[in-house]
Amino acid sequence: MAAIIVLAIHLAIIAFNVAGCVLIPLGAWLGWRWVREFWWRLAHLLSFAVVAIQALLGRACFLTIWQDELSGTTQVQPLIEQWIDGLIYWDLPLWVFAAAYVAVFVYVVALWVWVRPGKWRSNRMV
Repeated sequence: MAAIIVLAIHLAIIAFNVAGCVLIPLGAWLGWRWVREFWWRLAHLLSFAVVAIQALLGRACFLTIWQDELSGTTQVQPLIEQWIDGLIYWDLPLWVFAAAYVAVFVYVVALWVWVRPGKWRSNRMV
């Protein structure tokens, strides 16, 4: 059960990261103010930074490692868990992921410059 919870958290973080990559430029184009929210943008940038750094260091994501340790190798996965695993775990060399994660991180940094987040002061965005 703990492995499934970690998998769900992992999937939510992936969805957050992917959604941000799409919604930030789309929202800038459509004039959505919330895509410039400083703390949301900072969380998005830092989340991708963690992924890119782990990949550059030659490590799998800590959530992947944690889920593997919690699930063990002999447990049979439920069907839904197998589908989700198939979506987010690909059998490719780590350098492929490192290159992809760094490329996406560069894109996220470019979004930070292109779609500037609002400045923060206390609890308010300016």
